[in-house]
Amino acid sequence: AAPSIQGCSLRLAPMFSCRPSATMLLFSAIPLVFQAASVQAAGKTAFASPLLSLGSRRVGGFAPTSRAWRTPLSRAGNVRMVATDADAGKKEKKEEGVQLNPDFTFNMEDIVSVCKRRGFVFQSSEIYNGFNGFYDYGPLGVELKNNIKKIWWRDMVHRREDMIGLDSSIIAAPAIWKASGHVDGFSDPMVDCKVSKLRYRADQLFYGKVELEDGEEIGYVSVLESGTMQEEAEKMADKMKRKAKKQGTLKPLQLFEVAEAPEDVLPKIPSPATGEPGSLTPPRAFNLMFQTQVGAMSDASSSAYLRPETAQGIFVNFKNVQQTARAKVPFGIAQIGKAFRNEITPRNFIFRSREFEQMEIEYFIPPGDDEWPEFHKTWIDTCYNWLLSIGVKEDLIDFDVHEKDKLAHYARACTDVAFKFPFGRSELLGVAARGNFDLSAHAEASGKKMEYNCEDTKTKYVPHVIEPSIGVDRLFLALVCSAYDEDIVSGEKRSVLRFHPSIAPIKVAVLPLMKNKEPLVDKARDIFHKLQNRYNVAWDAGGAIGRRYRRMDEAGTPFCVTVDFDTLDDDTVTVRERDSTEQKRMKIDDLYAYLGKEIDGF
Repeated sequence: AAPSIQGCSLRLAPMFSCRPSATMLLFSAIPLVFQAASVQAAGKTAFASPLLSLGSRRVGGFAPTSRAWRTPLSRAGNVRMVATDADAGKKEKKEEGVQLNPDFTFNMEDIVSVCKRRGFVFQSSEIYNGFNGFYDYGPLGVELKNNIKKIWWRDMVHRREDMIGLDSSIIAAPAIWKASGHVDGFSDPMVDCKVSKLRYRADQLFYGKVELEDGEEIGYVSVLESGTMQEEAEKMADKMKRKAKKQGTLKPLQLFEVAEAPEDVLPKIPSPATGEPGSLTPPRAFNLMFQTQVGAMSDASSSAYLRPETAQGIFVNFKNVQQTARAKVPFGIAQIGKAFRNEITPRNFIFRSREFEQMEIEYFIPPGDDEWPEFHKTWIDTCYNWLLSIGVKEDLIDFDVHEKDKLAHYARACTDVAFKFPFGRSELLGVAARGNFDLSAHAEASGKKMEYNCEDTKTKYVPHVIEPSIGVDRLFLALVCSAYDEDIVSGEKRSVLRFHPSIAPIKVAVLPLMKNKEPLVDKARDIFHKLQNRYNVAWDAGGAIGRRYRRMDEAGTPFCVTVDFDTLDDDTVTVRERDSTEQKRMKIDDLYAYLGKEIDGF
């Protein structure tokens, strides 16, 4: 029997080519949504801010809010999430100081736990024991994800005069993927374990030779790629030495990809599943595209693919967009959309899944080796600064510059922004200089010209491309890891998500001090409904005020507005800020301008 990939079919059968019923999926998620619904998420978010000027064009500037909104502490490791009640009584009390919790660390299991418990992310099809590589976004998760996309579109498209938007189809003519090289070359190296029937990506499976300093070979070890794989492999080597009852010192263990293992070494490499050598097959290419059928027939003529990336939809629409928008090079086309890859081993939560969402730009520039380097550098800086502006921790990101021998054959350069996730350091965002390969390939395959007529120079040419690309799901995970924190307030531990206000799922919570006093509730409801016109606002009237503050802290809500009996006398409310727990008393008429400045920056 053919080896399975952890329960996922290698081929997308017609019955899975589209969702049969959104209602059925909604019903399957109801138990999880009910569990997470202690924080109510409702309303819509509006975004607007002034443009910044650069040269003769107004382009994207990331206008900061009036607060720095940088998480003050950098953490790593292992911790448990703790939610506490600050007050047992009904009277509002000020919290006494915020202190660092010196013992706070966290790992990936903690991130997965808080994402489910607070309604950010659920395992897809969980009541049917899950479906590996697919995830559903809950009440808070869908708000956070939508905010990420809205702000990216605002900053990369609406705030720039050199950008245009597009939304291309998920399924397109198969000839597109043939011309782009995906049919023949969009694959990962794969090995099978003949005993366990499990499959592994050969470039994410590493092996090392265990030998003594005198050259005596003891054996080989294998580990899956992770941030701790060197330590794991060294422990395995020590255990192998003890088991073999060998004396002497081991040579430093070097790890290599199984994809590059020599033929005579491969039989000696143990399978991660069994620990026994000789069961891994030679690496072979595995195409990552999901295949489906279009129309009533089920033969080769009806075969099509779910797109593995959004970029090709931009390239094949280059002439349509450029001509209808009357765009002049340099200009860019932006797109946000779903993509699908039949990953051999989806892992690390939503970091590597089979269904994901991309935010991509194809920025078209004049040809020439003297043109692309400056554009490439500008886009790297733009993307890096944008990540910081929405709350990605600066001390958790750095750059990876691809070496020439690691580039695609058509690429001039590629630089990644890498993030230090709990499972290890990995790519978050990439900026590639792709040359004119894609437009030229589609021109040749389709017979349609992909030239740009430059009125200034009276010449025609095929533009080159700079491609900034980021996964929404990976950025979602990076933002949660950046925001996740624990401190001590009034002597008690507090679990908090320090989201930047612009991307926080809930912007403001309105809290009447008592839920059974009609004048308080009416006043609070009036404020709540007015804020809903601009933001996603939560209403919470149950429990002690300290308990409600803690619920909002763990949901990442930056501001709480408390309506108490003084409000009825002087029309003032208490505004409590999440990170510092500072409380301010202000007039209701001043509240809306204050929140606008703190959240939107103006």
